[in-house]
Amino acid sequence: MSDRVRAALRGISGVHVTAWKGDGEADWALTGAIVARIAGAGIHNIVSAGNTGEFYPMTTDEVVRSHAVAAEAAAGKALVTAGIGRSLREAVATGKLAARAGCDAVMVHHPLDPFAAPQSQADYILAIAEALDIPLVAYIRSDAIGVKDLARVATHPNVAGVKFASSNMMLLAECVRATQGSSANWICGLAEGWAAPFHALGARGFTSGLVNVAPERSLAIWQALEANDYDRARRLVDEIGGFETLRTKYGNGANVTVVKEALGLLGTNVGPVRLPGLPELNDSERAELCKIVSGWGSQRAAAE
Repeated sequence: MSDRVRAALRGISGVHVTAWKGDGEADWALTGAIVARIAGAGIHNIVSAGNTGEFYPMTTDEVVRSHAVAAEAAAGKALVTAGIGRSLREAVATGKLAARAGCDAVMVHHPLDPFAAPQSQADYILAIAEALDIPLVAYIRSDAIGVKDLARVATHPNVAGVKFASSNMMLLAECVRATQGSSANWICGLAEGWAAPFHALGARGFTSGLVNVAPERSLAIWQALEANDYDRARRLVDEIGGFETLRTKYGNGANVTVVKEALGLLGTNVGPVRLPGLPELNDSERAELCKIVSGWGSQRAAAE
């Protein structure tokens, strides 16, 4: 397995948005420009067709195109990880296409089948890892899977890392302890706000949707954590707290909406979020977001 992939996962995994045109179709040129901007900012790993990219409202053809667009736009400046999932056959097929398109790894979305057995969810991820020739990242978004099965996933030879996106810190601590000395690579899957406690428990690197808007802020947090400067990391996280809190509204339904509208406020119109996400913020929420984004500009000017 590529050490380059494992190292990039211990950095920032930035999940790019997908731009939509006025007619609702994908704007691949603009999407590629956003990926290029994130890669140029120094983000280590770019995730295409992740949740911030609206994986579930996309068709399979759009997912495949997203991977190819991202691989081309990153131009080797950042690794590209292709988000895959849905049925086992679809996941394997899209994973193979992503490899041909030049992606460096795949990320398996957490299976959403309401009748999925915990151990079978692990088996699903491992079956994909066995079927693909490029490294796999397991995206775990619940604490339903037990330590034994998570360890099975984390230590598989073709699993480059586990993006742990549950706030169950005791479970994370048990997983880190159970896989100590192995190839397991635990990563914070809950973005900047959770990166410090995850780092303290042994998980390195974190996911980010903020990179679409302010990649320099994500990088500053990562650099503070790499230096074990938790005070500075906490202060930097506080500065993005309002933005991240706004994203959690409506049971996280505003997560992508806030990112997309922030891009719009900065001059890049990427269209609304597709249903069942929240298409747009209301007037008071938009005013709050405008204040947050404007405040970041003031802080940057003061620092300069």
